[in-house]
Amino acid sequence: MSDRNFRDIFTGAALSIFGFWFAWYSIANYGRGTLEKIGNGLFPAAAAILLTLFGILILSSGFVTTAAKSEFRIRVPFFVLASVVAFALIVRPFGLVPAIIACTLLSSLADLKARLVGLTVLCVVLCGLVYLIFRLGLGLLIPMINWPF
Repeated sequence: MSDRNFRDIFTGAALSIFGFWFAWYSIANYGRGTLEKIGNGLFPAAAAILLTLFGILILSSGFVTTAAKSEFRIRVPFFVLASVVAFALIVRPFGLVPAIIACTLLSSLADLKARLVGLTVLCVVLCGLVYLIFRLGLGLLIPMINWPF
């Protein structure tokens, strides 16, 4: 059994357990309603059931496939978490556009394969989408650029 993909087995088991628990909790505590009048618990229950099914698929694939030798690089989770922290710290004083730019640039350091042109295009597209979705589409009053000085 040493040729099994234990990463997929443990990940699938964790996803299945959490999905099952969230599905049970949302079904037991929130009203599902009907398809004509959706209740508070219908979407969480459906999402949790899908999470459980995907966890079972990942779990079963772990018994069939073999794992390649992989190394753990601390740089990847560090920069991804640092980008989330930077977004949280920058969004209120400076606005949404600088927070998105900082988040994109910091998370790109996790892989070190991104090019400057690609990062620039990604930042511009993400900032444009955020403006279209949150400001124009939803009408939220989140400041796009806020200069606190």
